[in-house]
Amino acid sequence: LTFDRVAKEAGASRTTLHKWWPSPGALAAEAYFARSRPVLDFPDTGDLRADLVTQLRAFVHWLKDEGAERPVTELVGAAQTDPDVARAWSENYARPRRELARERLRAAQRQGLLRADADLDIVVDQLWGACYHRLLVLRTPFDASLVPRLVDQALRGAAPR
Repeated sequence: LTFDRVAKEAGASRTTLHKWWPSPGALAAEAYFARSRPVLDFPDTGDLRADLVTQLRAFVHWLKDEGAERPVTELVGAAQTDPDVARAWSENYARPRRELARERLRAAQRQGLLRADADLDIVVDQLWGACYHRLLVLRTPFDASLVPRLVDQALRGAAPR
């Protein structure tokens, strides 16, 4: 992705692009975030397990079937060397998505569905970290059929004793 290519496709000037985005990677990140926000909404139906399964299945579907796998791997890779992409990924995607998951898990704690001392950051890491690990490290597709087992394992560890 280059500003030249985007400028040509969009009929915009490079100057305009530079005015709004510090790097081509930051532009690509923002485009990904804008497209992913409505797709990856986090439900709260009152059924924690069902909500987690629904959200993780939506994420897996987004990656596998909606074409987000390549942009995600490229953005995560670019974030390792481009501080603008790293900042955009963290501020506009990773932290807000993580906070949505934590909010849902906190609600479950208040309802007594999770232990009061359960480390919600660890639960989030277990759930979404497994997806990212398969995508980025193992390069193995994460099949949606694995989602219920993943959720059950994570919830079992955080369940009231």
